[in-house]
Amino acid sequence: MDIAPRLDAQALLNKVPEATIHFWVIKILATTVGETAADFLNLNLNFGLTGTSVFMAGLLALALFGQVRAKGYLPWLYWVTVVLISIVGTLITDNLSDNFGISLWTTTLAFSLALLATFAVWYARERTLSIHSIHTRRRELFYWAAILLTFSLGTAAGDLVAESMKLGYANSAFLFGGLIAAVTLVYFVAGTQAVLAFWLAYILTRPLGASCGDYLSQPAANGGLGLGTVQTSALFLAAIATLVIYLSLSRKDMAKLESTP
Repeated sequence: MDIAPRLDAQALLNKVPEATIHFWVIKILATTVGETAADFLNLNLNFGLTGTSVFMAGLLALALFGQVRAKGYLPWLYWVTVVLISIVGTLITDNLSDNFGISLWTTTLAFSLALLATFAVWYARERTLSIHSIHTRRRELFYWAAILLTFSLGTAAGDLVAESMKLGYANSAFLFGGLIAAVTLVYFVAGTQAVLAFWLAYILTRPLGASCGDYLSQPAANGGLGLGTVQTSALFLAAIATLVIYLSLSRKDMAKLESTP
């Protein structure tokens, strides 16, 4: 009996895309937008940090509701959710730092511990952290909780290195980019466990994107190129939209399900 059609139909149930080069490019673009769009809404449109946080949290709740209700992976819905969760993750860290005066050292440590706890509970309940097995509602909720924490952690870590440790935005981007390259090299050369390599790279792309966003948007006096949040956000959103349209048509990022419980 030919089981290929059944496998193809089953693959449609996976709720996240394959981690192709397109995935990583869009992820980095989305993290940059998360940094610049939060600043744009907060400062340029005068929403204020609290108003921006409430507004974006509402949009994220709607996107997550649609994503969880969806029967399979929809590129536009998935990446809209990622962009929104990137913005909200940034705002969580900014609120803790600016409104509550919590240091970036403390938030970086707190989000690291929270992310480790999420992974521990996720693995204890599901026996896997693989993105190729996100085909139940509980696994998807674990997945999005982890994603939100990676964005908040990445924001805190990126700001800590670039601002508190005074490394600067450009140098921070090179640092985190180098760490991602090292994880990739170890994975391909030494055969590092794929799930571990994925999540390490995913965490590191957030401070990389945040550093790039700040470097492009911040004025020269602050160590940036001075493009501003409007131009930077528009440029990266256009790039994301172009890639998502391409993936929607080509379906090149369709992930295959693993035979996990």
